[in-house]
Amino acid sequence: MQQKNIVIPKTARYFILNEPSEQIEQVWFVCHGYAQLANYFINNFDGLDKKKHLIIAPEGLHRFYWKGFSDKVVASWMTKEERESDILDYVNYLNAVYLEVFSALKYNNVKINVLGFSQGTSTVCRWLANEKIKVDNLILWAGAFPPDMNFQKCKVVFNELKTYVIVGYEDEFINEAESIKQSDLLNKNEIEFELIRFKGKHEIDKDVLNELQKRF
Repeated sequence: MQQKNIVIPKTARYFILNEPSEQIEQVWFVCHGYAQLANYFINNFDGLDKKKHLIIAPEGLHRFYWKGFSDKVVASWMTKEERESDILDYVNYLNAVYLEVFSALKYNNVKINVLGFSQGTSTVCRWLANEKIKVDNLILWAGAFPPDMNFQKCKVVFNELKTYVIVGYEDEFINEAESIKQSDLLNKNEIEFELIRFKGKHEIDKDVLNELQKRF
């Protein structure tokens, strides 16, 4: 048996919260976690000032039924199968979304924030390592850098922006030992970051988000 791969056009979707305008001060690219959909995930950001914040929520290219054949539809960014191809696909997709958004908005007038939640943290890290986009702030919420990245190659890229790692004390997927391990990984590889802990679970806390955006 011989495997062959073929590159094809694909229709992908993303969602926008608020309207592009000259009053926009911050543009957010927010990538959801495993088994979520972008149109629901984007609602976590509806508390930000609508006149100053433009929210862009791309969706993972792999949609599936959560249970059985007729349960709710969810999405993911990749699996271990055809891993490298999936990474390349979503990096190209996110680059295309970024370019389309800024075709109608000036780069120099806004702060650009990239937020990944849970599985989305690895997604945004691999995207930014591609070195093709301008970003001011990186927020890794309930997740961290993928440990298999080439840190020597990409640490210069990440140290040119401000990185925040946010983890809830009650996160059911990241215990204290795992949180320390993730911090040690970044310190070992000389990635500068700020760790923010909050009293909460595996979720976007709107109060924490609102306080964070004031610092940008």
